[in-house]
Amino acid sequence: MYSFDYKSPSSLSEAVAMLQSSDDGLLLAGGHTLLPTMKQRLASASDLIDLGGVSELRGISVSDDTVTVGAMTAHAEVAASSDVRGTIPALADLAGGIGDPQVRSIANSDPSADYPAALVGLCATVNTNSRSISAEDFFTGMFETALEENEIITSVSFHIPKCAAYCKFPNPASRYAIVGVMFADCNHGLRVAVTGAGPSVFRVSEMESALAQSCTASSIAGISISADGLNSDIHASAEYRAHLVTVMAKRAVEKACASC
Repeated sequence: MYSFDYKSPSSLSEAVAMLQSSDDGLLLAGGHTLLPTMKQRLASASDLIDLGGVSELRGISVSDDTVTVGAMTAHAEVAASSDVRGTIPALADLAGGIGDPQVRSIANSDPSADYPAALVGLCATVNTNSRSISAEDFFTGMFETALEENEIITSVSFHIPKCAAYCKFPNPASRYAIVGVMFADCNHGLRVAVTGAGPSVFRVSEMESALAQSCTASSIAGISISADGLNSDIHASAEYRAHLVTVMAKRAVEKACASC
């Protein structure tokens, strides 16, 4: 690991100032990806700015048709929250199934992360220290987001759906999503958002159209997803992931409809 200066801000404004004044500063949230990468000298930073002490980035609130989760709120808090379970139980279930509580998967845009499917499926908005970004505009590619220099995620606001469910086929060791699907029926219409299968989260418009005609698992049973451009690795081929998208989508629809 290359040398760096460790900094521990106590407020968001202090964190932003530290980031702006650093030559090549990096933010530390969970550190699940960043720290191993730095240890292998595949990444370096002049300053490592730890957001763990910024209390204003934690917390869960509910207002009108929205649930807002602070950027540094632990997954276990989301999973156990009565507010989340009472409004978006699918989000609580998703949080409870994440493999490692240190993971902060939104800013990293890991292709196997669970939360991107929730953000896109639930028509969420990513709030930063300078603006608000639609989830569909936020994730731009594998390990790529719309975040600009010196921009820090402060919270995510999820629309409360009529019903929703998340189903994933997890890696048996890491619990990362080989394929995960969030199905939601919200004010913005029916959404099928997929993570794990491709370089970044994506929606399946053909399934959404079929479900708009008949919101049943059988209506999408015959829809095949192309394997072109999907991820392929030692855990699953692109063809297998394509098959899993339909399987997980059917399960998510069944689970959501049973809860309505």
